[in-house]
Amino acid sequence: MTRGKGTLTVISGPMFSNKSGELLRLATVHRIAGREVSLFKHSLDDRYQGADAISTHGGASMAAEPVSTSSEVRLLASGADVVAIDEAQFFDEGLAAVAAQLVGAGVTVFVAGLDRNFKGDPFGPMPALMAIADEVMKLKAVCMRCRSLNGTMTQRLIDGRPASRHSPVILVGAAEAYEARCRDCHELAD
Repeated sequence: MTRGKGTLTVISGPMFSNKSGELLRLATVHRIAGREVSLFKHSLDDRYQGADAISTHGGASMAAEPVSTSSEVRLLASGADVVAIDEAQFFDEGLAAVAAQLVGAGVTVFVAGLDRNFKGDPFGPMPALMAIADEVMKLKAVCMRCRSLNGTMTQRLIDGRPASRHSPVILVGAAEAYEARCRDCHELAD
């Protein structure tokens, strides 16, 4: 029996919007359904449970293969019915092509990542992934300044103050360096 085309679902949003939690939930549902699920995360992210697990800020985790390039995902995903990739924003631009190849081979692909960096700019391969996705789930978080439910931005903080727009784009961290903010409360220092 030939399997049809797969699907691509992209889970995006700011820090603390539970992107990884949704990715783990979907992977679990597919495992319960008897599908072969392969989980990947970018090797830059070694927070919480270390480099070999996808972990949420709330403490949930699941074993995952740490990789640093989209080519590694393509090589290691063979035989999987479902591929779940976390921290997609850290990957190279080839991730969208790899996701499209997997979908073409009948694989269900879930990708989670920050859609924008701390400056509010599109982040890594996320725009290309969102453009070819069958479904995009844009999650929100609570704005940690005004407490609205419209937290769509990731605020980087250095010693409790907004980071400079000239700061490096990649700085792996959690609550010590980031918080969710709405557009009105998001700030950048000069």
